[in-house]
Amino acid sequence: MTVRAAGVTGNSPALNIAIFAAFVAITLVVVFRASRNTKTAADYYAAGRSFTGPQNGVAIAGDYLSAASFLGIAGAIALNGYDGFLYSIGFLVAWLVALLLVAELLRNTGKYTMGDVLAFRMRQRPVRAAAATSTMVVSFFYLLAQMAGAGGLVALLLGITTKTGQSVVIAVVGVIMIVYVLVGGMKGTTWVQIIKAALLITGALAMTVWVLAKFGFNLSSLLGAAVDAGGASGEALLNPGKQYGGSETSKLDFVSLGLALVLGTAGLPHILMRFYTVPTAREARRSVVWAIVLIGVFYLFTLVLGYGAGAIVGPDAIRNAPGKANSAAPLLAEALGGPVLLGFIAAVAFATILAVVAGLTITASASFAHDIYANVIKKGQVDDKDAEVRVARITAVVIGVVAIVGGIVANGQNIAFLVALAFAVAASANLPTILFSLFWKRFNTSGALWSTYGGLASSIVLIVFSPAVSGKPAGAATPSMVQGVDFHWFPLENPGIVSIPLAFFLGWLGTVLSKERQDDKYAEMEVRALTGVGAEKAVAH
Repeated sequence: MTVRAAGVTGNSPALNIAIFAAFVAITLVVVFRASRNTKTAADYYAAGRSFTGPQNGVAIAGDYLSAASFLGIAGAIALNGYDGFLYSIGFLVAWLVALLLVAELLRNTGKYTMGDVLAFRMRQRPVRAAAATSTMVVSFFYLLAQMAGAGGLVALLLGITTKTGQSVVIAVVGVIMIVYVLVGGMKGTTWVQIIKAALLITGALAMTVWVLAKFGFNLSSLLGAAVDAGGASGEALLNPGKQYGGSETSKLDFVSLGLALVLGTAGLPHILMRFYTVPTAREARRSVVWAIVLIGVFYLFTLVLGYGAGAIVGPDAIRNAPGKANSAAPLLAEALGGPVLLGFIAAVAFATILAVVAGLTITASASFAHDIYANVIKKGQVDDKDAEVRVARITAVVIGVVAIVGGIVANGQNIAFLVALAFAVAASANLPTILFSLFWKRFNTSGALWSTYGGLASSIVLIVFSPAVSGKPAGAATPSMVQGVDFHWFPLENPGIVSIPLAFFLGWLGTVLSKERQDDKYAEMEVRALTGVGAEKAVAH
């Protein structure tokens, strides 16, 4: 198969646009119908807690299986084989941490946001401000990955190779996402995610069966074909070390990546917020079980899709395509089923991006409106019951604009790599504080602030001064975001191995240096977390 600079041979931009427009039209109808029942803050933030465990589990899968899962991981496996599949393993294993340590306790303790949990037994205003800051920063990093995926996908499917053209389409994706959030709130966003998850898993299943059929449903034959297509370095696709085995630094980078992936999910604000859309902690637990099953099955598909792209499309064609590694799955779809399958997979990929950015945007806007506006600025005394939701909607527009600008800057980066950075920030800034709040009686406001701000600052500083931002040429497997300059001094691309332990240490140090004790509040929080008693009451105190 050949790839032109302007797109894919045999590609039909009109068909791709038509399929995507149909998806947008259908989901907008769903969002508008859902919006009719969005009247209160509970409706807007938590969908009225009206979804069942299985429904929410499908929505979580739709929220979690982002452009990184579909486009980034397939490309990583196609080009790096075994090392690329480690992204899938890390993303899946992370759910065990969320299931065993976070989901049920968080649902019982909180109301709408992560800040509710952290502020339950501490000083409200500083802790909520820290939680909201962390939520918005993590959401921004994650949004960068999704918007970058939109740019690469459009370049491939519509033959738009100019930066200006791709920027326009990234803006269009951002505007549609803002409409979803403004109109439908969490309920509309949840239904979009359910529809998207069904389409994504169905499309991936169809492609997986198709690829296996080409090789007689023999996985060994598929792997052998991928090795043959890989040329001189093909054998390395089946062994660890192709991407992370070149030096001691790269091996350490792999450990850092693994830590970020496994611990990051339980600190992702848009995933944590999904636990509040179900009526009980039991349903929250069922949600996670459903999500693990669906996500696990999908990641098995990525193994076949990645090696299938390597075998059928070839690594050289993938590297030379617009979007590079992110183009592996669409190129495979075109090679298997021509323009029709490519159009469907393209629409699914766009749907994936739209659903995830909508979930991220509503989470970040809810955190600002609920934690900063209602509880920090207004001190919990919001006279106008609609004011909080109104502020959330305004914030969603601002976040959407920032995401569009950030997506334009990050266009062309490997999506799975960008998401790994978001996981590192989440695991550093959020997870230590959440775990200390839930399980350590001595933990206090000072510890929460040291842990949150320390983890946030250290992870961001290390990212900014890492090879991920500067120092690597455009021809590298994962080029630096900023080309032509080199100001990096931190040798690892992922900061997790330093920033995550540091955040835990700072949480402990800040706590023991402060005399504040809230033992009675911890006892109340422990009862609520374990039993659910009082979970429906407001958490402000």
